[in-house]
Amino acid sequence: MSKLVTIYGGSGFVGRYIARRMAKEGWRVRVATRRPNEAIFVRPYGVVGQVEPVLCNIRDEASVAAAMAGADAVVNCVGILNAVGKNKFDAVQHEGAGRIARLAAAAGVPHLVHVSAIGANKDSDSRYAESKGLGEEAVLAAYPSAVILRPSVIFGNEDQFFNRFAAMARISPVLPVFGASTRFQPVHVEDVASAAVKGVLGQAAPGIYELGGPDALSFADLMQVMLKTIHRRRLVLPLPRIAGSVLAFGCDMVQAVTLGLVQNKVLTGDQLKNLYRDNVVAPGAKGFADLGITPSAIAAVLPDYLWPYRPSGQYDAIKASAKNLRKV
Repeated sequence: MSKLVTIYGGSGFVGRYIARRMAKEGWRVRVATRRPNEAIFVRPYGVVGQVEPVLCNIRDEASVAAAMAGADAVVNCVGILNAVGKNKFDAVQHEGAGRIARLAAAAGVPHLVHVSAIGANKDSDSRYAESKGLGEEAVLAAYPSAVILRPSVIFGNEDQFFNRFAAMARISPVLPVFGASTRFQPVHVEDVASAAVKGVLGQAAPGIYELGGPDALSFADLMQVMLKTIHRRRLVLPLPRIAGSVLAFGCDMVQAVTLGLVQNKVLTGDQLKNLYRDNVVAPGAKGFADLGITPSAIAAVLPDYLWPYRPSGQYDAIKASAKNLRKV
């Protein structure tokens, strides 16, 4: 019988790409998610019955163990950017990560891959970065041979980075940005998935890998690259941090007052802190080169999925070319 991998958060942005690649490797794939009925799109990644979503809540010990039963490898892709309800940073990214590692070690699972993030730091004043750091610590304490991946901001078809600002540029003449000079090293989701697969297959040595693409650019410069890709001219307007603090406080208060019924999808105070910290691979850190992977450049990928935001969508290049035709 083919081997089985359990992917926690396997229907999410990163998890689905790992699931698809593992199915192509011939593995059975168990996608552990809180809403399996909304994850049925993963089934066509393999043959009938090869990829199956199952119910699991990372905060619940029994469901995590049940989803792991019989697995030959485990991948944890679960992460949040905003703490809502019971899904607090500590509960999900610290305790949840440690729970998966502890149960994997107890079950004798041969390989564990944990997806963290560049900037993970247990001593950070950011709850997101702190929980990521504590999560890594808990994983290594329970499962010392784990492969931990720390990607920079991830881009790809379903991303909430370039897609978000491209959608804004379609209707607004101005793109306001906080932390305009902060440097990022965007990494393609397919490259992160490829790194995770190497960890599952035992082709990556245990340890922490920081994953960044070949382009390390400021936030403002990334917006210019995006605008060039969608053929639009917009003013990229750097805003002072105090303005971001006011905006984030107001949005956070709305979420708190409504008990999470209205979620803050604009900007949280915690996100603002991280917008002013460089998100690039640290000097000397292990990375793609150590995994034998050549990461994709932004310019090679963005046109493949940002074209709907161009003035004429898929016909934009044709219309531009038609303008050069000589009139008879």
